[in-house]
Amino acid sequence: MIVVAGEALIDLVPQGTGALAGLQPALGGGPYNTAVALGRLGSPTAFCSRTSHDAFGEALLDGLRRAGVDVSGVQRGTEPTTLAVATIDGNGSAAYSFYVEGTADRLFTAPADLPAAARAVSFGTCSLVLEPGASAYEELMRTSAARGLFTALDPNIRAGLIPDADAYRARFKSWLPSVTLLKVSEEDAEWLGGTPREWLAEGPSAVVLTRGADGLTAFTRDGAEHSVPGEKVEVVDTIGAGDTVNAALLHGLSTQDALSPEAIAGLGADGWTRLLRFAARAAAVTCSRAGAEPPFAAELGDF
Repeated sequence: MIVVAGEALIDLVPQGTGALAGLQPALGGGPYNTAVALGRLGSPTAFCSRTSHDAFGEALLDGLRRAGVDVSGVQRGTEPTTLAVATIDGNGSAAYSFYVEGTADRLFTAPADLPAAARAVSFGTCSLVLEPGASAYEELMRTSAARGLFTALDPNIRAGLIPDADAYRARFKSWLPSVTLLKVSEEDAEWLGGTPREWLAEGPSAVVLTRGADGLTAFTRDGAEHSVPGEKVEVVDTIGAGDTVNAALLHGLSTQDALSPEAIAGLGADGWTRLLRFAARAAAVTCSRAGAEPPFAAELGDF
């Protein structure tokens, strides 16, 4: 089982021109999208978070259940659900403003245990920024790594939520010894001010850099680089594309029984190329439709 830890929120997405043109609520949040994508691909998945009892919170849980995700470990609260207002540019790229004060997901507390079947835990996005929950997710990351679980991290930077950039960058580096697989976009890498090789030296077994339409590159500790081009598709928007990559990488590694540092080291060029092509294909499907709508396994064919 793969456990996804982090926020679930509501994206308000414009349906026409203008900032407030027909804002449509959509289920979202980086970790939430990753969990849904994993469920749709057929990986046994559990979600570890805290959601509201409000109508949005109920809808978020329903979305996870429809994807086959185990929500038995989700904490609940009476606080409202976090909202993110999306702005889509001419290339389909999304920027966000957030409404996070006093929301339910910020009060997450680290669970005493994860499901016994857990083999990997995935972290990222707002949940590692907003306190007091951020410290609880950080604690879970460190304890999961100490238990020998495979840990994946996608920082998915939302600069508007980070009050002290230098402090966050230092905190990010402190996580790396507890990370097995790091996935970053080119934009995130530029903001963080580091390189895949520098990050590999701090602990991860592999770093996957996403380059939008130009594809993906995996950097491994043996000095190798493995790249694939992006899949050609008519882009509607890019919401959820990076989260789909996260899910596809984890699903593919699980399918190859490669959720360990030792197994990653043995993937080789063929294994990495196959994995990255699968992730690029999955992300392209997400980009071809509005909102975070990751593909089902049947849409992608065999891994």
